[in-house]
Amino acid sequence: MKALLTILLLAAAAQAQSFVASGSALPDAPSHRQFWTVENKMNAGILASLIAVDAVTTQRGLNRGLTEGNPLMRPFVTRGAAGEAVGSAIGFGAGIGVGYLLHQTHHYKAERITMRLIIGTESLVVANNIARTW
Repeated sequence: MKALLTILLLAAAAQAQSFVASGSALPDAPSHRQFWTVENKMNAGILASLIAVDAVTTQRGLNRGLTEGNPLMRPFVTRGAAGEAVGSAIGFGAGIGVGYLLHQTHHYKAERITMRLIIGTESLVVANNIARTW
């Protein structure tokens, strides 16, 4: 008798569940913002060009007897163009990666501010390199 009552109870619960699910549709999930918007594509392009100019001016400064000021990049840039390319790729990936991490955690305003700060800092580095090498 217990087994029959359990089966009937489970069947009734399953029927009730399908009745509720078919009668009311679930609301749409909130839309997720895309990371590669026009603004982020422009920021990535600007950052890539600044990093390329930084690499060229850094190598020019090293050839003129100056030293790399960034201790994290120093092991890369002293290895010539190949080391500079690896260091620049790591720096670019880190910059975009921080922006993407903030985007994925839904900190959209912090993402925009951080990308602009990274671009601004890299602009200052490039201006400093140009001022010292030319």
